[in-house]
Amino acid sequence: MTSVQPQWKIWVATTRPKTLFAALAPVLMGAAMAWERAGTLNWAIFWLTLATATAIQIGTNFCNDVFDHRQGADTEARQGPRRGLQSGQISFRAMVAVTVMTFGLAAGLSVRLFLHGGAPIFWIATASILSGIFYTAGRRSLAYTGMADLFVIIFFGPVATAGTYYLQFPGPWPPPEVLLVGLGPGLIATALLTVNNLRDLEEDRSNRKHTLAVRFGASFARAEYRVCLTLALLLPPLMAVLTNRSWTVLLLLVLAPRAVRLMRRVQSGNTGPELNPVLGATGKMLLQYAVLFSLTWPAAGALCMI
Repeated sequence: MTSVQPQWKIWVATTRPKTLFAALAPVLMGAAMAWERAGTLNWAIFWLTLATATAIQIGTNFCNDVFDHRQGADTEARQGPRRGLQSGQISFRAMVAVTVMTFGLAAGLSVRLFLHGGAPIFWIATASILSGIFYTAGRRSLAYTGMADLFVIIFFGPVATAGTYYLQFPGPWPPPEVLLVGLGPGLIATALLTVNNLRDLEEDRSNRKHTLAVRFGASFARAEYRVCLTLALLLPPLMAVLTNRSWTVLLLLVLAPRAVRLMRRVQSGNTGPELNPVLGATGKMLLQYAVLFSLTWPAAGALCMI
C-alpha cells in the first residue's frame, strides 16, 4: 500500500529546500563583509534581509510550479523529483493562492528594508520580486528564453551581496570588492541551474522551453557548469591579491576537490534522474562556500590589521 504524505511535508518539498541555499549564500557573504568593516551587525536588519531573500526564492519556486504546469512543461516525463501540483497532491487554486501570499509576504518584509535603506532597496526588492514572477510567467519569460542564467548570476550574486552590505551601511554604494565577491555565489547558483537544465534537456526541448542547454546543447551546458565552478573558486585568490588581504581566504580552495568530482560527474554524460544527486551536492557546495567565506573574510581583515 502506498503511504500518503502529510500535507505539510508536501508543501515543504514544494519550497525546494535545496535551492534556498542560493538565497541564503549571498546574504551571508554580504553580512560577513559588513561585519569585517564594522565589527558588528545590525542583527534585526540582517535577519529581515535573510527572511526577505528566502521569501522571494520560495515565491519564485511556487510561481515556477504554477506556470510550468499551466504551460505544460511539467509532465509525467519529468526527470526531477515529482512536484505537488504536477502529481495532484496540491490543487492549482491552492498553489496560486500560496504563491500570491508568499510574494505578498516578501513585499511586506521589503517595506521595512526600504524604510531603513531608502530608494536603492526599493528598486532592488521590486526588481527581485518581478524577476521571480517573470522567471517562468509566459513563453517569453526568463526561463523560456534562456535569459535565466544571466538573471541568476546578477540577482543571486552581486545584487544580493551588495544589497545586504548596503543595508548595514545605507548611504554610499558598496565598494567594488563587494560586487566582485558577489559573483562567487552567483556563479555557483548558475551552475545549480545549469545542471537542472541539463537534467531536463529533452523534456524542456519538447515543451519549447529554450534554456541555454536546449539552445546550445548538452556539451555547452557541461562546459558552462565547469566554467561557473572554476571561476567561483578562483575568486578567493583574486580577492586576496586585489585587496592585499591575509591568505586565510584561500581556505575556500578546500572545496576544489569536491568541485572537480562534481565536474567529472556532469562531464560523464549522465542525463535525467542520474543528475539529481549532483544537483543536491552543488547546492550544498554553495552553502559551504558561503559559510567558509563568512568565517575567513573577517579573519583575513583582522590579520591584515595586526
